[in-house]
Amino acid sequence: MGAPVRLPGEYQGRPGEVLARLHQLYPKLIDLSLGRLEILLAKMGNPERYLPPVIHVAGTNGKGSTCANLRAIAEAAGLRAHVMTSPHLVSITERFRLAGKLVDEDTLVEAFEEVERINDGAPITVFEVLTAAGFLLFSRVPADLVILEVGLGGRLDATNVVPKPVACAITTISVDHQAFLGETLDIIAGEKAGIIKPGVPVVVAPQAPEALESIRLRAEALGAPMWVLGREVQVGIEADGLHYSDPQGALDLPSPGLKGPHQGTNSALAIAALRVSGLDIPVSAYGGIARTDWPARLQRLHGALAERLPARWELYLDGGHNPGAGEVLGAVMDGWSDRPVHVIAGVKQSKDVSGFLQPLIGRAASLQVVAEEEQHLATPVEELIAASGGVAIAGPTIIEALDRLAAQNSVPARVLICGSLYLAGVALAQDGWVPV
Repeated sequence: MGAPVRLPGEYQGRPGEVLARLHQLYPKLIDLSLGRLEILLAKMGNPERYLPPVIHVAGTNGKGSTCANLRAIAEAAGLRAHVMTSPHLVSITERFRLAGKLVDEDTLVEAFEEVERINDGAPITVFEVLTAAGFLLFSRVPADLVILEVGLGGRLDATNVVPKPVACAITTISVDHQAFLGETLDIIAGEKAGIIKPGVPVVVAPQAPEALESIRLRAEALGAPMWVLGREVQVGIEADGLHYSDPQGALDLPSPGLKGPHQGTNSALAIAALRVSGLDIPVSAYGGIARTDWPARLQRLHGALAERLPARWELYLDGGHNPGAGEVLGAVMDGWSDRPVHVIAGVKQSKDVSGFLQPLIGRAASLQVVAEEEQHLATPVEELIAASGGVAIAGPTIIEALDRLAAQNSVPARVLICGSLYLAGVALAQDGWVPV
């Protein structure tokens, strides 16, 4: 099943009220299975079989950025794209785009209530309801493409009921969600590779050898053509832009709109997925990666939180939350060597807190840890300090941490808030961000 939404008491607005009611039918937030949803979808007339062409995206880190790049390229090509992603940051409407536009609350409530009526009190998880509602909307609103992000895992994720995508993409895999996916990288990769379908091409980000072998075995068994970045696909980011090549030819493109050295991989993965999909994408449209926008991915904030810092300071937000994301953020910080970087981190319970923080500790001018009241399943500040080896100090909130930095430092610096998409949602709300 997908990444959990807010707990019932934290659901917001009318869509949240319906989901809170449905949550009582099956209170487990995560229960990997396809059976309940397959029964529900059959009662609904199997809307998942009547969708525009689907590109299915799984992986650990970079799924959201890859989906955002897919949408940017599709829209540059003049295509109407439906998008389903998770989790949301501020509003549950962020999870669904209908032909390029965020779904409005009234439309989403109507879809939830229709699913609720058809389900008729049967056990169902919240993410299964979200997925069913998305398929219902996507089957009714005309579009040219569906961009579908896996919630958690792949093989038994609710999104995996889609019978035959036009392409699959698997982003970088690292150890995460071990309680649901397994303890070792090869087993986790096997779960992610569960989205691969017979004969459907799959594009794969660079992986550890054991992860790539699991994916290769699945693709080979199903006769699925496979392109791997670093092998069939080559990509490089230079000062003059992104240079991409695959068996279909080479492309010279502008730099990705999303910042960070890792975004070259996410951009290339989206390009490759569209190239193997058979969709008619003009070469010029791949330059759409320069206009990709996705919140909480090294997003620079300019609102109420940023205004608490001195002039010439910069405030960034990233939702990365596992050891792989920590390594990526560490590499980003290496590129920020022109000024000090202060880190404010808050991590969800059950995550490898130490594994996430370690790449940041030696690079950060200071480390403050936070646990916001509205942050779903926040690790207590005391545990975060212990996981840092005593290096971190208590924020203990974002605003208090920012005010401390503003009072104690005069040298222009960067501040990075990171560690959890749920913390990112709190930060965006405090900064005044509104999804569009």
